[in-house]
Amino acid sequence: MAQGQLAPVITVNDRVITQYELSQRIRLLEVFRTPGDLNEAARNALIEDRLKQQELARFGVSVPEDALQQAMEEFAGRANMSLPQFTRVLAQDGIDISTLRDFVEVGILWRDFIRSRFNRQITITDADVERAIVQQGNTTSQLEVLLNEIIIAPPPGREAAAAQAADQISRMRSFAEFEAAARQVSALPSRENGGRLDWTPVSNFPPQIRSIILDLDRGEVTDPIEIPNAIALFQLRGTREAVLPAAAPLSIEYAAYYIPGGRTDAGLAQAAAVRDQVDTCDDLYGVARNQPAETLDRLTEAPSAISNDVALELARLDPGEVSYNLTRNNGETLVFLMLCARNSAGAGTTDRNAIRNQIRSQRLNALADALLEDLRASAVIRP
Repeated sequence: MAQGQLAPVITVNDRVITQYELSQRIRLLEVFRTPGDLNEAARNALIEDRLKQQELARFGVSVPEDALQQAMEEFAGRANMSLPQFTRVLAQDGIDISTLRDFVEVGILWRDFIRSRFNRQITITDADVERAIVQQGNTTSQLEVLLNEIIIAPPPGREAAAAQAADQISRMRSFAEFEAAARQVSALPSRENGGRLDWTPVSNFPPQIRSIILDLDRGEVTDPIEIPNAIALFQLRGTREAVLPAAAPLSIEYAAYYIPGGRTDAGLAQAAAVRDQVDTCDDLYGVARNQPAETLDRLTEAPSAISNDVALELARLDPGEVSYNLTRNNGETLVFLMLCARNSAGAGTTDRNAIRNQIRSQRLNALADALLEDLRASAVIRP
C-alpha cells in the first residue's frame, strides 16, 4: 500500500506528483466543500503548484519559517480555530499537516512573488481611477451569494408529499444531489440547469430570507421556506465580496400585470408577447389600457413588506427585466412581474485609494494568470 501511495500519477517537467499527494489534496478540497469534480480540481491544482514551485525555485524565492507559521495560523483562524485545533480536524479526515503546509506555502510565496515581479510594471493614473468610479457608480464592497434553488409548487391535495420531499432535500449536502432534485421537482425554469443561479447581491433578498442564507455554510441547504402556494429551498455554493451599490435598497418599485389562464400555453404565450412589447414599467400602462384597473399593480414597498415569493423573483432581476414564474388565484392567474427600480439612500463618499488598490489587484491577478498559462504551455506534463 505504501508503494502504491508513492507511485507517480503525474509528472510536470520531470517533477513527480504522487498518488498520496493527489489523495491528500482531494480530501483537503472535500473539507473545504469545493463543488465539482474533486479529482480533476485536485489534479489541476497540483499541476499549477508544481509550475509555481519551479518558477519560484528559478528565482530563489523562499519563505521564512516564522512567516509560514503565521500564515498557517491565519488560515486556521478563518475557520475560527487555533492551528492545533484545525490540525486535529484535518487529521480526523485523514489529512496530514504537511498537506496544509504545502498548500499555504505555495499560496503565500506565489502571491508575494507576483507582487515583487510585476508591481513596478503597473501604473495607475487618476484617469484610471475616474474611469473605474464612473463604471461602478458610487460603490462599496458588499457580499454576493451563489445559490442553487428549488421551488416546489404542489397541486391541491399533494401538500403533505411536497412537505416531505422538501424536508428530505433540506438535509442534502451534495451539490449533485440537490441539482438532481431540482431537475425533478422544481417548478421554476432554473430546474433545467439544476437550479443554479448567477451571483446575486445578498441585499437583493428580503431581510427575512437574507439572514437564513447568510447562516449557511457552503453546500448547506436552508430549511423549507413557506411561500404562497409553494415551498422554497436554497443551497449555498459560494460567497464573494463584490463592488455593488453602497446600500441595500430602502424601497423597491415594481409592477405586476395579471394574465388570465395561469401557466397554460395561452397564458405563457401572452406573457412572452408582453415581454417583447415592454422595456420599462411605464410601457405596461399601454399594455393594460382599456382593461380593468386591477389588471395592473405598480407598487413601491420596503423590502420587508413584499411577500416572499415576489421578493425572491425581484431579487433575480435588474431594472427593466421581467419574470412570469408566479401565479395567483390557485394557479388561474399568471403574474407578469417587472422590476422598475431599487431605491437606495443618498450617495456616500468614494474611497479613491480603495479603488486604486482594487485596480492594482485586478491587474496583478491578470498578469499572474498569464504567466501561469505560459508556464503550462511550455511544460511537459504527463498524466
